[in-house]
Amino acid sequence: MNAANAITVTRILLIPVFLVLLFVEVPYGEYLAVAVFALAAGTDKLDGYVARRSKTVTAVGMFLDPLADKLLVSAALIALVSLEQLAAWVAMVIIGREFAVTGLRVFASAQGVSIPADRLGKLKTISQIAAIIFLLVPRAAFPGDTIVANVLIYTAVALTLVSGIEYFWNARDLLTRTDRRAVPDGSSQCPPCPADAESGSVAVDQGAPEPGAVPPAGRATDGPEPRA
Repeated sequence: MNAANAITVTRILLIPVFLVLLFVEVPYGEYLAVAVFALAAGTDKLDGYVARRSKTVTAVGMFLDPLADKLLVSAALIALVSLEQLAAWVAMVIIGREFAVTGLRVFASAQGVSIPADRLGKLKTISQIAAIIFLLVPRAAFPGDTIVANVLIYTAVALTLVSGIEYFWNARDLLTRTDRRAVPDGSSQCPPCPADAESGSVAVDQGAPEPGAVPPAGRATDGPEPRA
């Protein structure tokens, strides 16, 4: 495992640490949970930088990096819903979009196409992390912060939806591509099936004549020839 992938795996391992600090009664646990979340979110850029700098970009890293981000954000959103700091529909919209785009990337990868994160997608991630960190901090630290929280939440939701639509719109040609095997005359080719036999499109073996049938002229027959 190279250094970049090790950083990504560490980000995934920090998720249970973050949840334990958030829900278990420990001194300053909520503040420590915010610090762990911020640290894990900050390694998102670090592992990519290390991979490019050391020229160790791997397929495993390209798969684990966005997965780690989605797991981290999803865990934080579900925790906030449990703590009644976030509406459930907001978490459902964001998590649903994240895994829909992940499915799109997996489908595109199977077709030999890579869908990297664009600028709007990166801005979406920043807005999500900012909203989560703001909501995770104990409310006593920010009295009268309802307006700020709503602005951050709805900005994150809007960017999440718009960036998701953009990903699918840009991949519309890939999603509507048909898989046909070309033949020289330009038509599609498929193996014969039983239904074709009923329409007469499949050749029937003519090797053995039916009983009582007269063989065609010039064709050899079994047995001795008739004598004159």
